[in-house]
Amino acid sequence: MKGGTKSGFAVRLLQWYERHGRRHLPWQVDPTPYRVWISEVMLQQTQVDTVVPYFERFIARFPDVESLASASLDEVLHLWSGLGYYARARNLHRAAGLVLRLPGGKLPDALRGLMTLPGIGRSTAGAILALAHGQRHPILDGNVKRVLARFYCLREWPGGAETSARLWQLADDCTPTERIADYTQAIMDLGATICTRANPACGHCPLNADCGALAAGCVDDLPARRAHTARPLRRTHMVFVLRHGNEVLLRQRAAQGIWGGLWAPPEFPGEDAARAWCVSMYGTALPEPQRLPALRHSFTHFDLDIEPWVLRLPRDSVRVEEPGSVWYMLQAPLSIGLATPVRRLIELCAADDQGMIQESADGKNGLLRAARPRSGRARSRAVSG
Repeated sequence: MKGGTKSGFAVRLLQWYERHGRRHLPWQVDPTPYRVWISEVMLQQTQVDTVVPYFERFIARFPDVESLASASLDEVLHLWSGLGYYARARNLHRAAGLVLRLPGGKLPDALRGLMTLPGIGRSTAGAILALAHGQRHPILDGNVKRVLARFYCLREWPGGAETSARLWQLADDCTPTERIADYTQAIMDLGATICTRANPACGHCPLNADCGALAAGCVDDLPARRAHTARPLRRTHMVFVLRHGNEVLLRQRAAQGIWGGLWAPPEFPGEDAARAWCVSMYGTALPEPQRLPALRHSFTHFDLDIEPWVLRLPRDSVRVEEPGSVWYMLQAPLSIGLATPVRRLIELCAADDQGMIQESADGKNGLLRAARPRSGRARSRAVSG
């Protein structure tokens, strides 16, 4: 393999990066450990274009670890709303408090120290140290796994212990001793822009002359996928209680689990429980709750069908509240965290209350559309946008 040595791999990658790499991302402008940390956590399982506006808003509000640690979790989750994988935000907030208790109140500058913080694994820690301090540490995020699996034509699923260890060794072998920050950004950029999961631009890859997968004609098959298992489908019923057409009753969810710490309408496992709650809270004099089409939301390991119920209170109704609940107003929204499907359903319910929903030509609700989960399989209606 002509370019298979550590120096040959890195040299060609760095030459490509000088001409085609991304050099003006907001966290690259001033790559302090804190800014790199925030960006690396946001970039976990999320594309750069999606992350940039979230990063800029987050840093504007929390420019340093002190401001992040002193903020409420609600405010942190509010700025994270829509970015998904909310455990990342909870871990950031918790880690910021832990950092302030460390000597000097700064992020550790050693791998082991960083990995003691919640939400920071080996690859994220290595990226922080490489990009912010220029320390030599290999990284192995999804982009890097894909580049290495294809270049070395590794046909085994990368999530297995043996293959994972092999990939870490290859990542270390390929990492140079100089220009560490540039190399780390370069290999992530290559995976994100050239060696992509679908339709990779092999003709423009600086490593194509020695790519094992390209030579074997199996680029599209690597990295190998885990053996297929049916995705579980779960179902939940959410009751959107509307008051004055634009106030929605929300409860804060438990800190752990799905959408931990975020706010959502009262939620029930089945129709009987949802109906019983409506009667217990508001009696039997109210009209029958309206049922809207189910919304399917895909998580990493399962799909969730949300069955929305809309219960409209009379204009003169008593303002019923529960401990741990709020009335959320669309015109004056609180700074609390809302999962994207919950926020869209709130908007849909309010629009419906104002008579703003139009039927489309095919008879479907104009604010609903067919959507597809991450797995690419068809899914039921979801809120547009």
